[in-house]
Amino acid sequence: MGAYNRQAIIFCLFVAFGGFLFGYDIGVISGCLIMPDFIDRFGELDANGKKYLSASRQSTITSLLSAGTFVGSLAQAFTADSFGRKGSIRIWSVVFTLGVVIQTATERSMAQITIGRFVAGLGVGALSALVPLYNGEAAPKRIRGAMLVLYQLQIIFGLFLSYVLDLATHSISNSASWKIPVGLQMLWGLMLIVGISFLPESPRHLLGTGRNEEALAALCYINDLPADDPIVQEALAELDLALKAENEGGKATWLECFSTNSNMWKRTINGMMLQFIQQLNGQNFYYYYGDTFFKAAGTSLSPYVIQVILGAVSLAATIPALHIIESWGRRRSLLVGAVAQATCALIAGVVGHETLATESYISEHGTAGLTTRNKQGGDVLITFAVLHVMSFSAWWGPTPWVYLGESFPLRVRPKAIALGSATNWVWNFLLGYFAPKIAAQIGPLILLIFFGCLVFGFFYVYFAIPEVKGLSLEEVDELYRSGVKPWNSASWKPAAKRTRMIGGKKIVNGEIVDADFGDDSATATPPNDPIDVEEKGGDEKHVETTA
Repeated sequence: MGAYNRQAIIFCLFVAFGGFLFGYDIGVISGCLIMPDFIDRFGELDANGKKYLSASRQSTITSLLSAGTFVGSLAQAFTADSFGRKGSIRIWSVVFTLGVVIQTATERSMAQITIGRFVAGLGVGALSALVPLYNGEAAPKRIRGAMLVLYQLQIIFGLFLSYVLDLATHSISNSASWKIPVGLQMLWGLMLIVGISFLPESPRHLLGTGRNEEALAALCYINDLPADDPIVQEALAELDLALKAENEGGKATWLECFSTNSNMWKRTINGMMLQFIQQLNGQNFYYYYGDTFFKAAGTSLSPYVIQVILGAVSLAATIPALHIIESWGRRRSLLVGAVAQATCALIAGVVGHETLATESYISEHGTAGLTTRNKQGGDVLITFAVLHVMSFSAWWGPTPWVYLGESFPLRVRPKAIALGSATNWVWNFLLGYFAPKIAAQIGPLILLIFFGCLVFGFFYVYFAIPEVKGLSLEEVDELYRSGVKPWNSASWKPAAKRTRMIGGKKIVNGEIVDADFGDDSATATPPNDPIDVEEKGGDEKHVETTA
């Protein structure tokens, strides 16, 4: 990726820690739901006087986080502009930490733990929008996709660590079994609160609020280059011109996200649809209820061990996504991922339905009464569950967030990203609340619902999602204005190629070509319109060619 991108990678990796909070939270609650002490404190009595967690209570505990995330993802649109991206991350990290304190302090109050999860969800939801917003604005365009993938990588790392800690503590006979993994989230929140203080604000936000010197300093920090370096000067000048063009229309409204100007409505709908499809492709069902669901598989492995395996596989599959997102592009990643996951969901659903024992049978006879056929079917289900989450982690996990972070101009970006994130959390809530109830009625056949959503997702991506790999945020505008068909967008090029000589470097459409063309040194000022280039002044050499 180049030496000058090292600082940007470190910067974006830490900002993406906001995703770790989300991943850890959804993973840790999955294990808590089957811990004996947790069930004893928050369960209800069955007909035999034994405590159990009903599907309704599981749904409430799990889904209240998602209800909070929906509110938080929308609320951050107001704080992101008022307090900046950095300040907003700090504010919502405090809210998240407060929610964890409420959960950890409870003893037997169902109301308190659900309120705590809702408050924590406010922070998680806000961070889910702020991280792609912040990293999308700060990352150099040649590695922007990979930097946005870091959010998903942190989510999966959080999941994996939570599964490991659940495995380590589940055998403790008192409340420490669940309070230790839940309470550790206070440390994660404090790490983000303190760490963000040492990072610069988004250069786009700084420039947009008239803090030009700070914007220049932020670009220098992120790129680890001096202020007079051509890369820094090019980035600053392009930001300045883009901001002036974007701000001519005044303050953006929510309705502008659905305007026909530059096909903004299409971008917003695409962002929301990708988040919708991401939530309904099955992987979160395994994350949330895998421990409970795998009990019926009859495997000799503990459900906690299976979750650790799922987490490890997800983490391992997300790392190559840092390269895949830039080499394959966004469309190809989504299309291949839809086919792979749909295949896994279909096989797991059909085989599971035909071979697994019912929940009532297991309750009456226990796992010792399972037949060889039951166990073989369980092995098939677990195998394809692993392949399913592996495919998700490599393709559908990161790519919708990447698309969300790179598809909108600055003036509407906080609101448009908020709408996409809110869509994610609405369906996350609905999945968390209704999935256990549906699974209780139809068992593994619930996976066929996810299969249908993935088939729909394949066709939606093919006909609606353009390829934006390698384009600057300004060139994405031009792509949408051009009206190119999504299936032809991979070969689309900007209508004009801008070639400039700055500081002895040749710059083509904002990319530095590794060649020395003299000792010219000047500050780059991009054209007012990326298609109609006409630039003079200083010692800058400017040539325009048609792409």
